Amino acid sequence: MANLPTPNKTAIAHSEKLSQLIRAEMSDVGGNLRFSRFMQLALYAPGLGYYSAGNHKFGKSGDFMTAPEISPLFARCVARQCQQILTELSGGDILEFGAGSGVFAKDLLLELEELNCLPEHYFILEISADLRARQMRLFSLHCPHLLSRIQWLDTLPKQPIDGIIFANEVLDAMPVDCFVFSHNTSAELSVTWENNQFSWQHTVPSPELALRVKAIQDECDLAENYQSEINLMLPAWIQSVAESMHRGLILLIDYGYGRREYYHPDRSKGTLSCFYQHHQHSDPLILPGLQDMTAHVDFTAVAESAANGGLNVAGFTTQAAFLLACDLISLAEGAANLSETEKFTQNQAIKTLTLPSEMGDVIKVMGLLKNLETELAGFSLLDRRRDL
Repeated sequence: MANLPTPNKTAIAHSEKLSQLIRAEMSDVGGNLRFSRFMQLALYAPGLGYYSAGNHKFGKSGDFMTAPEISPLFARCVARQCQQILTELSGGDILEFGAGSGVFAKDLLLELEELNCLPEHYFILEISADLRARQMRLFSLHCPHLLSRIQWLDTLPKQPIDGIIFANEVLDAMPVDCFVFSHNTSAELSVTWENNQFSWQHTVPSPELALRVKAIQDECDLAENYQSEINLMLPAWIQSVAESMHRGLILLIDYGYGRREYYHPDRSKGTLSCFYQHHQHSDPLILPGLQDMTAHVDFTAVAESAANGGLNVAGFTTQAAFLLACDLISLAEGAANLSETEKFTQNQAIKTLTLPSEMGDVIKVMGLLKNLETELAGFSLLDRRRDL
């Protein structure tokens, strides 16, 4: 844990409980776990995983900052895209995956109220009881008059919705499987326990993983000793989301690339990253339950899965281009009664959201339409579908 803050005793004890749970399952299945299962437990084990326990995760006092925490302008811009769809549908619902701190939902609903375009329902699919409680407190404090529209869900709705399904930095937190390609064959990077710590172990890949790596190699010509990851859960997730939409827009915002850029020779160690108290590093096997871990999104795989699910890829662009197309500058200029300090803070936030060296280029936005034909406003400045 060089250069990382030292966890306190309570955090260490919590991590040790999760380690024991992982090691017990590891022992039950023969001594090693697929990395996707290790990641699943590290992030989502009930009461112990990073997203399931009660540690503060978002914002300055957490481990990382997402766009909604950086500035309310993010949600206000997304509201413009939502307004277009809700107007075309003459109403509808919004479903958000993993609402985190709740800041995005709060800012979005307040902006849609200003636009006289509130959804009939705002569904939040949230698996963390702790985050649900925090979201409820935030809404009760800032928009109690809108609480009657907000409903929390444990699973996707059984009745397909008309409206918008929104997921910001959701796909990058889905468990992935890791591989290394060498001598024209692939090995799976699994996790074992040795020398009193979790460590990597080369194992025979599952047939599905081997097939996917072979397809990537045929398309991208992987270099020798190329190491990366694949989200094998993605096609089923996209299919389930498609089935939950009757008519409307699925809006996905996440770190990622088209496939040829994702598996570029310059990314020979993959994209797997970890975040602990605003320190980014590349070791997912330490601090189980205490750190976030993410992998970038292969948006070509998203597009392929979307097509198989009856969805139309209506837009793919950068976060910067999307926000600018959704009136970012005019919204910023229209912010009234800001002090000089607040103006400076807003300008810094805009830079973080839009500069190529910050979030502007590496975060992508994809719009998927179902049973609806329209030119999406947020994708009018830059069309990157050629990169898929």
